[in-house]
Amino acid sequence: MVDCEKVEAINLQKEFEWVLNQEIHKGLDQIHQILVECARRFPVQLYGHDNSNKQDKFVLSVPLDQLKCVVTLTGDSITHADINFKVTRQNSATVVKTTIQNEYPWKLQQVQDAANHLQQAIYHIDDVGKNYKFKSSDEVLHILGNILGSLQRGRTSLIVPRKKTMDDLIKSRNMKSLAPNLSEDLAISFYIQSHKLIFAIYQLVHSHGEMKYDSTHAECSVPWLNEVLVLFTVGLQLCQQLKDKICVFSQYKDFTVGSRPSSPIN
Repeated sequence: MVDCEKVEAINLQKEFEWVLNQEIHKGLDQIHQILVECARRFPVQLYGHDNSNKQDKFVLSVPLDQLKCVVTLTGDSITHADINFKVTRQNSATVVKTTIQNEYPWKLQQVQDAANHLQQAIYHIDDVGKNYKFKSSDEVLHILGNILGSLQRGRTSLIVPRKKTMDDLIKSRNMKSLAPNLSEDLAISFYIQSHKLIFAIYQLVHSHGEMKYDSTHAECSVPWLNEVLVLFTVGLQLCQQLKDKICVFSQYKDFTVGSRPSSPIN
């Protein structure tokens, strides 16, 4: 019985070393290919790819001419926009017109943040290299944890825009991109949410002695964002599968490369 347990332990140890030396590198290489493909889709300079001059034009509007915005997206910035929208003040509607010009682009920080996290995830894989010899499951889990963390932060940057107060919006550096400037009771915002570019208008209003704000928004789908999010998700799934595979062995704390159990595993 003891001999059988020894043989089983030795076989498990051999499988562990095979996973560490073969499967992990194979899995990391697959994840690396997915992430480099993801980097190619980003309209910024990222991991040897430079799409910062890539231009897309979008129309964001809502019915009844309440809001219409034609934007040119270059890289991670809105380099041109013609903006028209209606606001109501004292029961009368006013049409507001403003533009964004190429000299003062509106920066979409979420795109750059997501790109930075993606690059970090790729670097975590590059750091170990194809010939690196892993010594323990904990070491692999640490590296996979770093990759997963970077990918989750990158994906979240695009899916969950940061909440901002009306004061934050009015004082935003991006508001200085507008010509002419908006009146003090108005603010606009461009942001990414999942695969969509969203344009929002906020108007401060007095209501029963309180200051509140009304908002209107329009959105459009951005094809490259959809592709990026799919590749982020595939990268996360592959990384999690690899982590699950190595977690099977992490319960055997005495397993390291080169060790051979000399006594039965309890």
